[in-house]
Amino acid sequence: MGPLARRQGLTEVGDFGLNGASSPGSLVAPRGSLLERVSELADEIRKAGDEAQLLRRCPMWVIDALIDKGFFRFTIPRELGGEDASVGETIEVLEAISAIDASVGWNVMLGSEINAMAAGGMERELAREVYLDDPRVVMCGGGGPGTRPSRAVAQIDGSYRVWGQATFISGCHNATWCFMVAPVFENDAVKIVNGAPVVKLWMLHRNEWEIQDTWDVSGLRGSGSHDVITTGGLVPARFAGVDLVSLPALYDNPVYRIPVPLRLAYNKAAVAIGVARGALDAFVELANTKTPMLSSVLLRDRPLAHLRMGEGEANLRAARAFLFEAIGQVENELCNGREAPSAKATQIARLACTHAANASMHVVDSIHNAAGTSAIRMDNPLERKLRDAHGCATHRWVAHPLYAELGRVFLGHEANPEFAGSGGPTPIAR
Repeated sequence: MGPLARRQGLTEVGDFGLNGASSPGSLVAPRGSLLERVSELADEIRKAGDEAQLLRRCPMWVIDALIDKGFFRFTIPRELGGEDASVGETIEVLEAISAIDASVGWNVMLGSEINAMAAGGMERELAREVYLDDPRVVMCGGGGPGTRPSRAVAQIDGSYRVWGQATFISGCHNATWCFMVAPVFENDAVKIVNGAPVVKLWMLHRNEWEIQDTWDVSGLRGSGSHDVITTGGLVPARFAGVDLVSLPALYDNPVYRIPVPLRLAYNKAAVAIGVARGALDAFVELANTKTPMLSSVLLRDRPLAHLRMGEGEANLRAARAFLFEAIGQVENELCNGREAPSAKATQIARLACTHAANASMHVVDSIHNAAGTSAIRMDNPLERKLRDAHGCATHRWVAHPLYAELGRVFLGHEANPEFAGSGGPTPIAR
């Protein structure tokens, strides 16, 4: 039984109405648990996923429906209108949505992730203004380097102007704010402090950046991960100090003391295991209706189907259990007084996230193959789930090269900051 199943009936905050159901600034608690709300939206998520394949981004009508149900705010503190979700609860929600459609799940993952990280790195009064004055706020950011070199320049009044381009900005069409990485320049040179360049993620309002249509891919096709460009975008002085991480943590939830690379990793792993669960469910439906060519029995009665289904269930459940066990250990350490998780717990959790994404991909590969030629049709759900599973598993924070990085540590090599529980590289991630 997962964290959400044990917390049925909890009081949630964050449903802000749609089409006049409530005023834009009102806070109305949505009915039901988070997983119950996912179930209620299942048909809409499925329909939006089909539409997203054509648009290459999620349609706004499903974003509005998800906002109404609190799915972009459930990770932020209650005092800001959220539900203060734990890591386990977050994984379960993203898994459930992604089992229906990965692109919709990816949008919820990224938007709720950045919403929460920004809240944790923002002065409390400013956070109340950002989240309570606009209860429908959704954020995006991170990304990778674009073709235009980035830079930020301080202005006389304490504000900054930012120039640059960021790639892989998932959900940018739905966002009010975007975090873009740029080094600080002084006198046409990068500012250096204590021997290191000053680089940060800058919080830019939607008025300060444009979307460049670049997202034409196969996996996670509907995630809307286009490029974002700003040319002298203004970061007002009161937003100049906002970071995606603030330590010591401003809130009690231990999530705010988890190193950024691990926070980025478990969210991606959650989408991946959701895709694999959706693939197994789709295979069951297909196997109960399909009679393979030159066969006299349904696919469900063939030994290959039995083998692949059994293996798939075992491998997915094992990967999911490892993920929850490892993340649970991190949360236990933080709840018991540590300011940051131990290096060992961090390494095992990163291994679990990497394994979850890659094991899920292999489960989908195996099930897709067992389904035969039916699975290569564009109208078969297994076709999209194959693409999405590979899209998840190639992400920087869960990709298979991390096995080698962690293997070095397990063999006795010194862990770099990313795997030592102390932090890691600037979170440039899709």
